[in-house]
Amino acid sequence: MGCGKEKSPFLEEVRDIMRVQHYAIRTEQAYVEWIKRFILFHQKRHPDEMGESEIAAFLTHLVVDRNVAPATQGQALNALIFLYRKVLNRPIGEIPDIVRSKKKVKIPVVLTQLEVANLLSKLEGVHWLTGCLLYGSGLRLMECIRLRVKDLDFDRLSITIRCGKGGKDRVVTLARELVVPLQRHLESVKTAHDRDLAEGFGRVHTPYALARKYPNAAVSWGWQYVFPATRRSIDPRTGVVRRHHMDESSLQKAVKAAVRKAGIVRPASCHTLRHSFATHLLERGADIRTVQAQLGHSDVKTTEIYTHVIGRGGSAVISPLETIFGIDTIRLEP
Repeated sequence: MGCGKEKSPFLEEVRDIMRVQHYAIRTEQAYVEWIKRFILFHQKRHPDEMGESEIAAFLTHLVVDRNVAPATQGQALNALIFLYRKVLNRPIGEIPDIVRSKKKVKIPVVLTQLEVANLLSKLEGVHWLTGCLLYGSGLRLMECIRLRVKDLDFDRLSITIRCGKGGKDRVVTLARELVVPLQRHLESVKTAHDRDLAEGFGRVHTPYALARKYPNAAVSWGWQYVFPATRRSIDPRTGVVRRHHMDESSLQKAVKAAVRKAGIVRPASCHTLRHSFATHLLERGADIRTVQAQLGHSDVKTTEIYTHVIGRGGSAVISPLETIFGIDTIRLEP
């Protein structure tokens, strides 16, 4: 079965089934890649000829030979579960003797408020605006750049996040200081949208059911992206020329450059701004359940990780050296 550069009929079938079931394009791309790697690992044998033992061998290989993270191994497993259940109609049973990737508890990188201010000051234009939303509202990267105009509520100072992680909706805060900058930004976006309409374009991607029920929603102002791409592109699924949202790599590169210019030596990224948002809220006395709701965590235990970085030093322990420094009669400097 061909899995090289030429198109594989089998993998095209996998894509078609995922699209019928409305899987996100990123999930589609990830699952197809894992299925392809599974097939190539077993010398291009057809998945219908394999089963639980071959799946176990592949998943073990990912940990032993590739040293992948637990989430990566889990995604590969989910892709294969989908393959056997939805494509081959042969749900897999218990998978024996998998070497599991060990999950490490990591304390998130959190910036001080001064560091956040320095970082944001190094961003410009739309990158400054998106960076402020990542920190000011605790958004994930993709939640930010997928925002639609209709999801901004300036009167209530809120943002509705649609289909966040796990397909859940939630409402988060909108900083008052961003109202005017966002409104000015939307004026320029509206001008570009009107120009697209005049040139025969202006349709934006909408959820499948909505596209069928309300075909004109795609050209309405409310459904346009708050942060559209600078140029139109071809939709890889439909072939329709549209203006998609901005590319996430653009913001990632801008934040990385800002971190360097701000002189921050810790490995900060877009997600670090979200971590900092949560930690600073807790430091200001916000209830952990409120922070959980703002972040969209299903389990409060996920939010509790931020309590580990609150306080002074490790676990909020004050070093006894501070007491020594307070004794005037003791000379500590050489």
